[in-house]
Amino acid sequence: MQLTKHWAAQLDDYTIDLAWSPNGSHLAAASSAGPVSLFIATDGRRLHELPGHPAGTNCLAWQPASDSSASQLSTLSSPLLLATGGQDGSVKFWDALAGQHTATANLGREWVDHLVWVPRGTGFPARDPSSALNAQLSALSSTPLLAAASGRNLTALRPDATIAHSLKPAAKTITALAAPPALSQSNGRRGGCVAAAHCGGVQLWDTDDFLLQKEFPYANGIYALVWSPDQRWLVSGNQDPSVHLWIPEKDIELHMSGYETKVKHLSYDHTSRWLATSGGREACIWDCSGEGPEGREPAMLPHEALICALAFQNAHGLLATASADGTVQLWSPERPKPLRAIVKMPAAATKLAWSPDDRHLAIGSEKGAVYVLKCEA
Repeated sequence: MQLTKHWAAQLDDYTIDLAWSPNGSHLAAASSAGPVSLFIATDGRRLHELPGHPAGTNCLAWQPASDSSASQLSTLSSPLLLATGGQDGSVKFWDALAGQHTATANLGREWVDHLVWVPRGTGFPARDPSSALNAQLSALSSTPLLAAASGRNLTALRPDATIAHSLKPAAKTITALAAPPALSQSNGRRGGCVAAAHCGGVQLWDTDDFLLQKEFPYANGIYALVWSPDQRWLVSGNQDPSVHLWIPEKDIELHMSGYETKVKHLSYDHTSRWLATSGGREACIWDCSGEGPEGREPAMLPHEALICALAFQNAHGLLATASADGTVQLWSPERPKPLRAIVKMPAAATKLAWSPDDRHLAIGSEKGAVYVLKCEA
C-alpha cells in the first residue's frame, strides 16, 4: 500500500476535530481557537471558513444522510448540516454548502465537549401510507437527533436547535458519548440509544422515549466509548489504564488491563471482529469474535512513541495508527506481516478520519495542519 499526499491546508491553531461529510464531498476541520474550515474534498479548496465559537470550538458532527422518507422533508434541515460545540456552552448548526449559520442552542455555562448524532426508530406507523401527513409524521419521528454533552448534562437536540429532551444529569461530568450505527429493520433492532460515560459508569439512554435503559457502574475515569458496528459490544477506554467491554443485551462484562498508559482511543473494524485500542507504544488488536477477547492475547502493532490516534476504515480492513513522534502507519491486522505503509508527518496527529469511500485518510495535527493522503495499492 502507498499513502501519498493529495492536498494539505493550514488552520490558525491546534486541529481539535475533523470529519468528512456523509457523502464525502467535504471535510470539516475545527481549530481550537474557534474557526471551522470547510474544504472541498477533491482539491482541498477552502469553500468556507465558519466563525465557529469565539471562545473556542471543541467538537463537530455532520448530520448523517437521511433515508428516502425523511429526505422528502427538505425544509427540516440542510442536505449538508454541520453541528459544532464550543466553550461558550452552545451548539451551533451550519448549512455547509451555503456557509451560513442556521440555528443555535444555548445549553448553559459548561463547555460542550461531545456531540453525536443518534439514529432513532422507524417512525409512527402510517394507517394510510399514501397520506402526505402520515408520511411527514413518520419522517419527523425518525429524523436523527443530536446528543450534546455539557458538564453533567446530556441534551437531545433537533436539527433546528430546539430541545427534544433534557435528560437527567449524570453524577459527574460526561466524558464520552457513543451512538450505535443505524441497522436495518430486518435484524430485529429498532429505535435509537446513546451511551454517556462519566467517572463512575456509563448510562444507556433510549432516544425514542428518553428513558434510562441501563446503567453500567465502573469505578474509574472513562476517556473513550465505542459501539461495535453490529451493536453487540459497548467498549470503554479507561484511566486505570484498561479496556472494559459490555454486552448490554446479556448483561455480560469483560475486562482487559495491563496497558502502559490511559486508553484514550478505540476503533472497531466494519465486521465487529477486531477492536483496536491505544494505551502505549503499541496498538492492541483484540479478537471480539465468539465469547469475546477476555483471556486472549492481542496482536501488537508497534510504534516508537505513544499512540495518539487510530482509526479503522469504514468498509474495508485497513487500520491507520499515529504516534506522538509524527509517524502514521497503515496495517492489515489479519495478515502475518501486517504493516503496509509508513509516513512521517511534521507533527503529531490529533485526529485520523477515513473518507466514506475509504480512499483518503485525513489527518489533523497539533500544529494546525490538515493533510489528506490518498490510499492506493
